Amino acid sequence: MRRWSLSLDRGLAATLLAAGLAACATQSGTVVLLPEADGRGAAVNVVQGDKELMLDQPYAAATLTSTGPRPYASDSEDVQRRFGAALAARPERPTTFTLYFVEQTDEFTDESKRLLDTVIAAIARYPVPDIVVIGHTDRVGTDVINDALARQRAETARNALIRSGVAPENITAVGRGKREPAVPTADGVAEPRNRRVEIIVR
Repeated sequence: MRRWSLSLDRGLAATLLAAGLAACATQSGTVVLLPEADGRGAAVNVVQGDKELMLDQPYAAATLTSTGPRPYASDSEDVQRRFGAALAARPERPTTFTLYFVEQTDEFTDESKRLLDTVIAAIARYPVPDIVVIGHTDRVGTDVINDALARQRAETARNALIRSGVAPENITAVGRGKREPAVPTADGVAEPRNRRVEIIVR
């Protein structure tokens, strides 16, 4: 479970919504703990003066008063009513895709060729996408060979995105060789899940 402490003279955690926090002697406003996108638990300790209140359930909320934070139960409708405009203005969360390659080549596997359409559709949801493509290899061969192959794989993915209409200036391609395996193995092991590119879209 991720935990934060929110003091009213400090910044707000990313999974919180807060409104009406004033810098006057008596602070007022609302703090709501949103559900985590991946389903993990989260909690925040709201500190106001010498009073504290722990929010540890989705949509747990606190109203800030002259006597300290008071709990109340929020829900998705309440959040939409209070924070709908702010939520609509947020940028899309980063999305990561993994595509795999045929051994010792920069050719996508058949399954990854099919997945490419899903990647392109996801990118289209971003008004101005910022894309990082990271090429990787398995642990067969030398660093020099794998560095070059990882870079070729990243360029293969980058070129596929450009052909689909993504602006070249929005894509950065890098190679990591065999340094960051998805599945740790000994040197010389041809692990298919390590022959990949990661495409991060934000």
